[in-house]
Amino acid sequence: MRAVALGGGHGLHATLSALRRITPDVTAVVTVADDGGSSGRLRRELGLLPPGDLRQALAALAAAEAGGTLWADVFQHRFGGSGALAGHAVGNLLLAGLFEVLGDPVAGLDEARRLLGISGRVLPMSAEPLEIEAEVTGLENGEVSRIRGQVAVASTPGRVRRITLHNPGRPTEPPVACQEAVDAVLSADVVLLGPGSWFTSVLPHLLVPRLHDALVRTRATKVVILNLVPQPGETAGFSPERHLDVLFEHAPRLRVDAVIADRDSVPTPARLRRAAAALGGRAHLASVSDSRETGRHDPDALAGCVREALGLTAGDREGQ
Repeated sequence: MRAVALGGGHGLHATLSALRRITPDVTAVVTVADDGGSSGRLRRELGLLPPGDLRQALAALAAAEAGGTLWADVFQHRFGGSGALAGHAVGNLLLAGLFEVLGDPVAGLDEARRLLGISGRVLPMSAEPLEIEAEVTGLENGEVSRIRGQVAVASTPGRVRRITLHNPGRPTEPPVACQEAVDAVLSADVVLLGPGSWFTSVLPHLLVPRLHDALVRTRATKVVILNLVPQPGETAGFSPERHLDVLFEHAPRLRVDAVIADRDSVPTPARLRRAAAALGGRAHLASVSDSRETGRHDPDALAGCVREALGLTAGDREGQ
């Protein structure tokens, strides 16, 4: 089964960890709009793709491979101290070096996965760094404000209404999709969107025109995984169904087959079922949170719910 997961950060890490319990053929399509921390520094200083979310996806797949835990830990290791390396992750620096030496981020990521012994693949949603712009209310006398940058949008005290995506180098042109990511979505058997920071990690994939069209056209089973809790700033006060409403507002042509949510995170299941049905899908409620870590999905439980949403039986799993 060919599976494609779209997202970024810790949310995509959870999805990839779950998918690797179902199939070895996993491709991650990762957002490239980060402008904070180590990624932001490398992006500004070198003009490269921000590597942080790409690193996290590689680490998630590496951790799922036999014997891959050490390399996953090394990739995630951050330097301490107060010098030039302080705060940089080893994997970020390695990816930046590969991008510069090879001159192609896709080739660099493929080389990194060979180094880590990964059977899956990690791709950027675009081969160029992008910028998020958000319409936000609640900052100035009820008027709509525009703020730019992933960090600014994720941490705004206002209410995000809508986002757009730009290429800072070509502001009048639409973002260009990574062709390999488009091909992966079109040839997939299942495509998963979310969980993660809704406006800065999940929705941006729908704003890259050719990637959006691929998500609409693909014959793959499309599954949306909702967050366990609303995120301060981005989705404060959002109900589970409001997340789906926002998804539809940004991609009215997108239809999904299933929506996965944690049972304890849905106060009104009937409303979520209606919202899922409006997108063409069915809501699947289960206990998928990690009891050991608040706000994180349990990979085994999430994998089980994905299997249910895909209609996989025990026999199917053994066949795979």
